[in-house]
Amino acid sequence: MLVPATMLSTLTDRRVRGSMPAPRNRPTLRDIAARAGVSETAASFALNGKPGVSEKTRRRVLDIVEELHWTPNHAAQVLSGARSMTIGLAVARNAQEVGSELFFLRLMTGMHTVLSRNRYGLLFQVVDSVGDELDLYRRWSDERRVDGVVLVDLRTDDPRPRVVNELGLPAILAGGPDPSGTVPAVSIDDAAAMRSVMEYLRDRGHTRVAYVSGSPTLLHVHRRVEAFLRSGRDYRLEAADVLQTDFSAPSAVRATQRLLATDSRPSAVIYDNEVLAVAGMGVIHAAGLRVPADVAIVACEDTPICAAVQPALTALHRDTSGFGADVAGHLLNLLDGNEDHGGQEKTPELVVRAST
Repeated sequence: MLVPATMLSTLTDRRVRGSMPAPRNRPTLRDIAARAGVSETAASFALNGKPGVSEKTRRRVLDIVEELHWTPNHAAQVLSGARSMTIGLAVARNAQEVGSELFFLRLMTGMHTVLSRNRYGLLFQVVDSVGDELDLYRRWSDERRVDGVVLVDLRTDDPRPRVVNELGLPAILAGGPDPSGTVPAVSIDDAAAMRSVMEYLRDRGHTRVAYVSGSPTLLHVHRRVEAFLRSGRDYRLEAADVLQTDFSAPSAVRATQRLLATDSRPSAVIYDNEVLAVAGMGVIHAAGLRVPADVAIVACEDTPICAAVQPALTALHRDTSGFGADVAGHLLNLLDGNEDHGGQEKTPELVVRAST
C-alpha cells in the first residue's frame, strides 16, 4: 500500500514536534554483557541459570537486567532453539458462541495465574472447525510458535490427540479423559455430576425431566446424555427426553417451545449452560408458566448470571478458574520433561437456588 506524501510529511512533522516519540532502542544481550564486564556467552549462562559462571557474576547480570528492564527477543530465541514461552489454546466453535460463555474466560483466567507466574504467555485463537484447528497446530509447530497446547471440547473419534502427538507437540486435555490414552487429561466426572442432578430432582418428586443439551459430538456432552438417560431408567421416571442444541440462545428457545408443546410437558428441565437456561426460562415465562411451580430449571454451568436472574438458577458449580490453573500446571510439568498423567478434578456440586 502506498502512503501519500502528505501523510508521510504529517507523520514526520508530528515526530519532530514530539507528539509521536521515536521508538526506544531496546537493550541487547551485548549491552548487558558490556555493562557487566563479561562475555555474551557468560551473560547468557547467567540469564539461563547454566553452570560456568560464578554466583557473583550471575547476580551482577541479573541486577543489570532488572535495571534496564530487559526481556529476551522472541524471534531470536526461537531461531536459537529456545522455548517460545507461549502456550496455545484453540477453540473450534462459533466465535459468538465462545464470547457468550463465561466458561472459557474463567478457564483462561485460571491458566494465566500459573502461566504468568512462570513467565509464559497464552496464545488464544477461535477457528471454524476441527480441521482448521489441526492446520493451526501444524503451523504453530512448523513456526515453533508455541511450546505446548491445551485441547478442549474433545469429540468422539477425535483426531487431535493423535495429530499433536505426531507433531511432537506437548499437550494436555482440559476435560476428558482421552479414550485413546494418547494425551494426559485433567478430567471432570460429568456423568457423576449429572447423576447428582437427577437424584436431586427425583427426590423433589419430579417424574418427567428433559435435558436440553449441547452437541452430542462433544464427548463431555455425550457422557452427560448417557448418564441422564441411564438415571432416568434407574429412577423409573415417566419421561427423560433429550433435545440437542448448538449452545445458542435461539436453539434453546426452539427446544423449550417443543417441550412445552407436548402433552407430557416436563416438570423439570436441565440446560447444558447458563445461556441456554436463561433463554429457556424466558420461553417458560412467556407461556404463562411459573418457575419452579410449573417447571423447575437446572443449569449445568454455574456463573454469576445464575445468581443474578429471577428466580435464581439452581446450577452445577465447579471452580473453573482453579481447573484452568491445574491444566496449565500439568502442561508446564510436561514441558519441564517430567512424566505427567494428568489429574482428576472435584466433581461439580449442585448449588440449589429458587428455580427448583
